Amino acid sequence: MLDIKFVSQNPGLVREDLKKRKDTEKSKWVDDAIKKYKEYGKLLYEVQNLRKRRNEASQEVGRLKKEGKDATKLLKEIKDIPKKIELSEKKTAELKEKIDWYMMRLPNIIHETVPVGASDEDNKIVKTWGTPRKFRFGVRDHIELTDLLDLADTEKASEIAGSRFYYLKKDLVRLNYALIQFALDFISKRGYSLMQPPYMLNRSALEGAVSLSDFGDVIYKIEGEDLHLIATSEHPMLAFHMGGIIESGLPIRYAGISPCFRKEAGSHGRDTKGIFRVHQFEKVEMFIFCKPEDSWKMHEELIGNLEDFFRELKIPFRVVNVCTGDLGSIAAKKYDLEGWLPGQKQYRELGSCSNCTEYQARRSGIRFREKTSDPTQYVHTLNSTLVPTERALIAIMENYQQEDGSIKVPEVLVPYMCGQKVIKK
Repeated sequence: MLDIKFVSQNPGLVREDLKKRKDTEKSKWVDDAIKKYKEYGKLLYEVQNLRKRRNEASQEVGRLKKEGKDATKLLKEIKDIPKKIELSEKKTAELKEKIDWYMMRLPNIIHETVPVGASDEDNKIVKTWGTPRKFRFGVRDHIELTDLLDLADTEKASEIAGSRFYYLKKDLVRLNYALIQFALDFISKRGYSLMQPPYMLNRSALEGAVSLSDFGDVIYKIEGEDLHLIATSEHPMLAFHMGGIIESGLPIRYAGISPCFRKEAGSHGRDTKGIFRVHQFEKVEMFIFCKPEDSWKMHEELIGNLEDFFRELKIPFRVVNVCTGDLGSIAAKKYDLEGWLPGQKQYRELGSCSNCTEYQARRSGIRFREKTSDPTQYVHTLNSTLVPTERALIAIMENYQQEDGSIKVPEVLVPYMCGQKVIKK
């Protein structure tokens, strides 16, 4: 969330950011939030003065009584002050609730390097790696390959769970876990502490990570309970330090492994088939808590890890700087890594890498200080996919397919497949 002090001091900057995001309707919120913040400040000042006056009047009553003088008027004034304080405090609480409502829903401030645009077509390509393979035979997409090799079943899954669920089968299951194990080894060697989080979060923890008004239609809610299935391990890793003060050791680097659950409402076309856009998938996620002055360096570290991982798999990719219209409300800047999928003849997203600056930390109440005597500051939080395994499986199947429909196992994964080099019928 944004700081109301920052918003009141920089209303023009906030409005300009909203304009870049094509979200000018919220400019009205900025005006009303600032107006209410001024009212809030005046009421706090009034309450402070009322308390001060109550103390002064009480002392004056004591003096008058000692001198044998009449204190009736002062006693009546003192009797009326608590009611005035109660009314003012009620008004301040109402104002603060509305101000916080605005701050929780205004988006993060965009970094100056984010391209302005309306959709993913306006994302800026910043890097391309690898050359797409030239095939001497008709290329199959992952749906054809899994059918040919009997590696997945979406029809049976749809009967028992609905569309966009799946059974992985046989060697595709082993390849999935090979990817996970390789990812855990890869990121552990880079100093990230492994974490397997809860797969459900209560509303308070979840709202520390995202705005449910924007993200709620993606999240599965547990009926009758204050619990939601996680859409990514980013959210419970953030919540691990919720409401706390980190005394030392920044930056803190975590790598979370979990299933992820998403409604994926609104997607259409061929993405609704196969395992590219599904309601349930596994993912290894990176997460960093750091000092504000280090966060942009950490952002480059995260995207570097993501690039190196897919270089190891030898999947051609490109990195894009995500434009304002496709950025979402939480990140100040985001990179997407898009892998080449021969079956679709296009680059598709395999991972996202975001710097959320202090936005999530302020929502979740996560601060730090170097020494006990130092004032606390909000940490910066960053997150990045390392590998979403189902999408990575698609990239492997389509890039490593052979003419007979078999699939070569990427060299780096062969040890995790007990030496198996080819998946075939």
